[in-house]
Amino acid sequence: MLALLAIPFLLLFGRASSHCVPSTFTFESSSGVSILNTSYYTAGDLVNITNLYSNIDTSSLPAFCRVELLITTNATANSTANTEVWLPDEWNGRYVGFGNGGYGGGVDVADLGFVAVMQGFAGVSTDTGHSSTSASGTWGGPHNDNAIIDWAYRALHLSVGFGKEVVQQYYGSAASKSYYLGCSTGGRQGLKEVQQFPEDFDGVVVGSPANWMSHLQPWSIHINLNVLPVDSPQWISADTWTGLIHSEVLNQCDALDGVTDGIINDPRMCYFRPETLACRPGQNTSTCLNLAQINAIHQIYSPYFETNETYIFAGYYPGGELGYPYGLVGPTPFEISGDYYRYFVLNDTTWNITSLNYSIIQLGDELDPGMENAISPNITAFAGPEHNGKVIHYVGWADQLISPGNSLYYYETVHAFMQTESEMNIDDFYRLFTVPGMQHCQGGYGANAFGGAGQAAASMPPLSYDPQYNVLAAMVAWVEEGIAPSSFVAAYYNNNTETDGVAFTRPLCKYPGSIKYMGGDPNSATSFICA
Repeated sequence: MLALLAIPFLLLFGRASSHCVPSTFTFESSSGVSILNTSYYTAGDLVNITNLYSNIDTSSLPAFCRVELLITTNATANSTANTEVWLPDEWNGRYVGFGNGGYGGGVDVADLGFVAVMQGFAGVSTDTGHSSTSASGTWGGPHNDNAIIDWAYRALHLSVGFGKEVVQQYYGSAASKSYYLGCSTGGRQGLKEVQQFPEDFDGVVVGSPANWMSHLQPWSIHINLNVLPVDSPQWISADTWTGLIHSEVLNQCDALDGVTDGIINDPRMCYFRPETLACRPGQNTSTCLNLAQINAIHQIYSPYFETNETYIFAGYYPGGELGYPYGLVGPTPFEISGDYYRYFVLNDTTWNITSLNYSIIQLGDELDPGMENAISPNITAFAGPEHNGKVIHYVGWADQLISPGNSLYYYETVHAFMQTESEMNIDDFYRLFTVPGMQHCQGGYGANAFGGAGQAAASMPPLSYDPQYNVLAAMVAWVEEGIAPSSFVAAYYNNNTETDGVAFTRPLCKYPGSIKYMGGDPNSATSFICA
């Protein structure tokens, strides 16, 4: 716990409740910021808050002050964003921002409570200027470009700045360091901050970022169309994915890491051959694959190239079949991808995914709606000696919504650029960790609890708040003590639920390394090394 406790707690206790009132916070009228409400919760109070994106219902939090803000993001367009800052009585002197997921328009109240307040951080989150579920992008159009800009980066950036002022006014001193934690769209938002607003944060933790939206969304459609329509020869049912195909993947590749445990620890080493499942004449088709299905699997597990061998996106990796039919290869087109083109790019609400072609993909690249892409490899302003910022990046090998290859691809573009354009060593500022068996941001069958975004809220908290087990604490240790993480110890809870107990632990290895079994108890992280 040393990294988290390096700064003494600022104990407010007696004056906290009286301090948690709107009059404590003052902003110039020209700032475009107004205080909507303040609420004080004593330790153990019921905190029950719900919006379209996030919710929290718990009596486990320590005492804190909830501040609700309305921030003008564009005075000309009269657009605003709802933002919240949660201020724990036992403040550790630090500040943490949280991202969103998908198109989610709602403050991440879950991580504000289960991460920020629980660990003593002052926390900030925004609805990014709209109210919606994570799947719906209808608010983006037609022709609502201003809202897309807010979602893409503006609302978060403004919220981070004004949130810091709230912290200063409440505690009487500024936060010593500022951190960020987000996955998926939250990962994209974090990388956008690194690339465009390098002064906002000292350390940024991102998971499976949706940072290349103009390529992620056509890839998602491409993956889905490989098996659609449902009554076609290439259709693969959920039972076939989770039973027949997954079992054969494990049969071919599970033991490559030295232990047969139902997890592909490094799918880069797995050359899956679906041909072994080809149907013989007269065979029950539920027990085998036809040629169209075999071809679809090859397409799904391969990088997607378009006209003139233009690289679009990496493919699925073997080992994630338990989640894939509930990701992008199910019977219903993925809503996020269709809405991206209907409301963000084409402004045509009747557009159908079967109309996707290379020219439409090119249009998405050219428009880059709201400047949403966060793909610049040049992070010198953030990581260079004048700021000395750090990035920890994680991704699950069984991600069913964003290929883990996207994380590898971005990391390597940064690696190449920074090596050719500077004397900096990427290990000094950017480290990527892969998580065997983990699905998108959380869940799946693998050691997937290590303090990532949304994990504690989903009943999968880290084993402890020590940097070895908790990615946010590891970032604090790296920024403030110069102790860079080389691996983590993550837990798999039975049924992905903390109260059901720990089933096993595993190390999470720094890319390009992977887990190797050395003998001993396969349920203990100490039986594995990173090599």
